[in-house]
Amino acid sequence: MLERTGAMTGTVQRHALYCRGLVYQVGERRLIDGIDLDFLPFGISTIVGYNGAGKSLLLRLLHGLLEPSEGAVLWNGKPLSAKARHHQAMVFQKPVILRRTVLDNLRFALASRGIRDRKQALAALERVGLSGLESRPARLLSGGEKQRLALGQAIGCNPDVLFLDEATASLDPASVHAIEQIVLAASAEGTKVIMVTHDVGQARRLSDEVIFIDQGRILEQAPAGSFFASPSTRHAAAYLEGRLPETHQHPSQN
Repeated sequence: MLERTGAMTGTVQRHALYCRGLVYQVGERRLIDGIDLDFLPFGISTIVGYNGAGKSLLLRLLHGLLEPSEGAVLWNGKPLSAKARHHQAMVFQKPVILRRTVLDNLRFALASRGIRDRKQALAALERVGLSGLESRPARLLSGGEKQRLALGQAIGCNPDVLFLDEATASLDPASVHAIEQIVLAASAEGTKVIMVTHDVGQARRLSDEVIFIDQGRILEQAPAGSFFASPSTRHAAAYLEGRLPETHQHPSQN
């Protein structure tokens, strides 16, 4: 688990997820191109960039859902293994919901991690604001409630690292706010959060650090305040201003 002391939490944890020389190649094209990355060892790290920059692909590589073409994702100095992945959890844009009750969905997810304590499942539902809905068919939940259920499945196993891939995309503002509060609470309790979002406002609200990726390469990594106040690359500046950088513009736009 991650080292975390001071104002953010009273607990001490240790986190050691990083990557070296990470490449993901399809045919002749490198979609992820030689990334070395060490994350801030606490709080929320947010990966931002243009559509197609490689944000979600990088997240899947870090979680071990894809095998890199070159390089490695490391956990405590060793290549990421299936055992190490049990210290992680991931929430996607579209949650997978089984034809079961809310509680049974959550218990099924926890059982896959070897957790069969009903009280722990109920506690997870309380953490995501779904207490009282245990017996409801999960597929009848609203979109925001389904995503909170997915978060409950993830944080219910007390992961060291929580990955979020556009977890609030297409949700209404109230649902976005509820999920952001859950994520902030998980971070405050010691879970390292690594998230991808296309929502610059959300990145401003949640981030402790920001990683800007462009065409499969990390162009900038900085504390959130510094990144939003004064990005160090023209690509990041253009992104924050809602403009395409020169290398992305059609010739007729130059």
